[in-house]
This record gives sequence, C-alpha cells and structure tokens, in this order.
Amino acid sequence: MVKTSDFYYDLPQELIAQTPIEPRDHSRMLVYHREDQSIEHLHFYDLPRFLQKGDVLAVNETKVIPARLLGVKEETGVPVEILLLKRKEKDVWEAIVRPGRRLMPGVFCSFGDGLLRAEILSTTEDGGRMVRFHYEGVFEELLDQLGQMPLPPYIHEKLQDPSRYQTVYAKQEGSAAAPTAGLHFTPEILDKIQQMGVDIAPVLLHVGLGTFRPVKVDDISKHHMHVEHYEVHQEIADQINAARQAGGRCVCVGTTSVRTLESVTGTDGIVKAGCGETDIFITPGYQMRATDALLTNFHLPESTLLMLVSAMMGRDEVLRIYQEAVKMQYRFFSFGDCMLIL
Repeated sequence: MVKTSDFYYDLPQELIAQTPIEPRDHSRMLVYHREDQSIEHLHFYDLPRFLQKGDVLAVNETKVIPARLLGVKEETGVPVEILLLKRKEKDVWEAIVRPGRRLMPGVFCSFGDGLLRAEILSTTEDGGRMVRFHYEGVFEELLDQLGQMPLPPYIHEKLQDPSRYQTVYAKQEGSAAAPTAGLHFTPEILDKIQQMGVDIAPVLLHVGLGTFRPVKVDDISKHHMHVEHYEVHQEIADQINAARQAGGRCVCVGTTSVRTLESVTGTDGIVKAGCGETDIFITPGYQMRATDALLTNFHLPESTLLMLVSAMMGRDEVLRIYQEAVKMQYRFFSFGDCMLIL
C-alpha cells in the first residue's frame, strides 16, 4: 500500500513564497536530468537552453476568475465567504462556503450591499454547496466588481496586482486557481521559444476543487479526484502528435497540462481531441503517455500534485530533490520557484 504519509517532507514556513518575483522570469529553476539524476541550479530565463527545434510546449490557457466573494448572511449580518468552483447552469455554481455550519440550504447571502445575492440550494457530497445567484445586469461584470482573486490559504500577503495571479497567455475564464507553473513566462520568453522552432500548444483545464482538496485517506488508491473540465482541440492534438512522431518532445507546463493530455492520450501514445470532465489521478507506477518533460512548481507535502511529480521521477528522488531545494532556499508553492524535469 502506498501511503499519503510517504509523500511528507519538512518545509520551513519562511520558504513559502508570499509574493511573486519581479520580473516574472527571474524566479529560480532547478533542472533535474532523469538520465543521470543530476541537478542544475539556474533561473527560469534559462529555459530556452533546454528546448530544441521540433519540441512542443503544452500550456494551460485557463484564466482565473475573481472567485472569492466576501459578504454577509442576510438574516444576521454574520460575515461569510463563498469561493466559486464551477458553473453548473447560467446562475448556479458549485462553491465552497465559510462558515459552513451557518450556510445551509435556504439561506441567502448578500454581497456589495445587495448588488449580488446568493441562495444556498443544497449540500454537495464533498461538503460544498450549490448556490444560485440573483442580480440585475451582467454576472461577470458584478463578479469583476465584487470578487477577489482566490489566492491559496497559505498566502497571507495581499496581492497588489491581480494580473500576477494570471499567466500571460490566459484566455478562457473558468478557474478557481492559477496553473502556477505558467506564471514564470513573459511574452518575450514565449517569442524567443517560438523563434527557436518550438511550437506552443494551448490546452485547457479549468482548475477546481481538486486543487484545494487534501488527501484525507491513508491509502492513496482510495482518494478520489474531483472532476475538472478539459478541452483539447483537433489541431492541437495533431500538432503534438506530429512533433512527437518527428522526434520532438512534448514539454508540459504544469501538472494541469499533464492531467489534460494524459486524459486524452491512448496507450499507443496518440493524443486525441476531446472535451469533457476528467478525474485522472496520476501516482507512482503510472507510465506517462504524452508527457516527455515537465516544468512545475514545488508542491505541498502529501498533495496529489507531489504524487504526480513522483510518477515522473520516483518518490525517493522527489524527496531527495525537495530536500536539496529546501537546503538551497528555493521559494515554494504558487508564487515560488520552479523545477524542470527532463
């Protein structure tokens, strides 16, 4: 049995990055070569050195919505928080609410002095809520006006510039969290990479509850991922297949790109176009089908993301590399540094 505790490591609190590095591409980058298990300590702007003509870079073009709403319970004026996860119908969303014990079906909450009202409809299996919104005007405009960026709970500093929690290539709104490995890119680096003959392949995975949900079981095989919406268009599937068949590599930017492509790739290694919901849970022993290399941030202990990275390089190696990153004072988690696995 593979245990959740097998993926624990000690992390000093001061290494949890509270603010993004400026400029974006000056974050540090640990490069790990699987062939000989060697490590290099560089910076993200060195990334083009490790790409070559014919490679394809898979990026998740999801855009984070200002999904965190702070308001009051209408009957009592008690402060409440609603975090939007996924739109189910036009005005019905799946959400996480706080305080949960006060926000039961039938309760109404108010945001922006009543500009936006939320009706709690029901409780979900995961302890979340289905919420219907009541308003006049355009919901997205009200959300932009009243909502906040849904930063992870381990970030305590206020984000001065909301755009720093978006990738520079974010296009399709729908995520409750950023695909953080992409935060290091600048338009200039993307241009340089393309001029080298590396194709950019946008895919889509709207990040939802799976990102926030800790593994609460001892046996990781009993953990169930929450479903998240993905899209891979035919021309992108063709682009990745052609590159790999010609000897190029598919370099995934972030675990969300990995989960998207592994969800639509057969055992023959052929990427297929698709649109739907995925709950793929990648753990050690899984053989990657479409992912040849991975750029990723440093992840929380005992998280599903750490387990995914362990599938690429082995749990013992991951823990060794993380120990090295701690020793070298890398910055961890969403606004932290990154690792390139080759």
